[in-house]
Amino acid sequence: MTSVGAMFPCAVEPEALPSYAHQVEALGYQELWVVEDCFFAGGIAAATAALAATERLAVGIGVLPAVMRNPATAALELSTLLRIFPGRVLPGFGHGVASWMEQIGALPPSQLAALGESVAAVRALLAGETVTTAGKHVRLDGVRLEFPIAEPPPISLGVRAARSLRLSGKVADGTVLSELSAPAYVRWAREQVDAGRAEAGRTDPHRYTVYAYLGLDEDGEWAVRRSIARVLRGDCSVQLGPMGIAEEAADLARIHAEEEDLARALPREWLHQLAVTGTPDEAAKTLREFHDAGADSVVFVPAGDPTQALSGLAQAAAVGLTDPVVTESESWPT
Repeated sequence: MTSVGAMFPCAVEPEALPSYAHQVEALGYQELWVVEDCFFAGGIAAATAALAATERLAVGIGVLPAVMRNPATAALELSTLLRIFPGRVLPGFGHGVASWMEQIGALPPSQLAALGESVAAVRALLAGETVTTAGKHVRLDGVRLEFPIAEPPPISLGVRAARSLRLSGKVADGTVLSELSAPAYVRWAREQVDAGRAEAGRTDPHRYTVYAYLGLDEDGEWAVRRSIARVLRGDCSVQLGPMGIAEEAADLARIHAEEEDLARALPREWLHQLAVTGTPDEAAKTLREFHDAGADSVVFVPAGDPTQALSGLAQAAAVGLTDPVVTESESWPT
């Protein structure tokens, strides 16, 4: 079964989150994902507020920069949440944006080592193990939680590039793929994760969560175009490479200096691979393609004015896009 979730945009004031979460649950979504971008709102605090405001919604944390927390304190916070709201928390960790981590004095010599060591320690602590380790980044001496988790949740890594995806396969239970993750990229990412899983000898389930911009009407599609144009100003070659459009996208970004001009120049066929847009039939087709590529959860990211996010999510619910896609294949339960 492919779950369908919604994101709480980081640009929305955090005091709006409880009401937002309640309405997302009422609309029929299975998951709500909160983000921890510098310097908006704390991911664990936001997840707590969303969980307290709802009854059944799974809440994903996508993602916590691993180097901002000692793994012992991260496990302590997560175990508290998981025991109060059992089965409803989907934790995620990532490298953190390098410039932000440098800005706060937390950029490690090796982001890859820091992420791998941190997540391995958190997983072990949540499972009730006594952890002693002296790695490049993590140093723990006989640490054990007093309140571990009987059935620890899947811990995901929010990563993009090949080496980080392989690390996710080795040390994590899931992978979060950010916006601009077309089905072709999802398949490529799974290959990298599978390589890491094979190296580690893992055969347990691995959960794939894919973020996708949402815009169903004319205004929504224009907002998606602008969101994609904004992201294309950075380096998206890793995600666009499997689509075969990395060079063309880079050329478009160079040619069109203004964001609106670049947004207008984006080929419409790209939108149907990079986002959930168009008619209900077109949007449903995109969801099926994400599922066929291996997504266990597709999380709608409302584009445009964040204060209008719920209207777009309600639109998706009204056309039936929140109904889970049922298949015979097995996926990680949520």
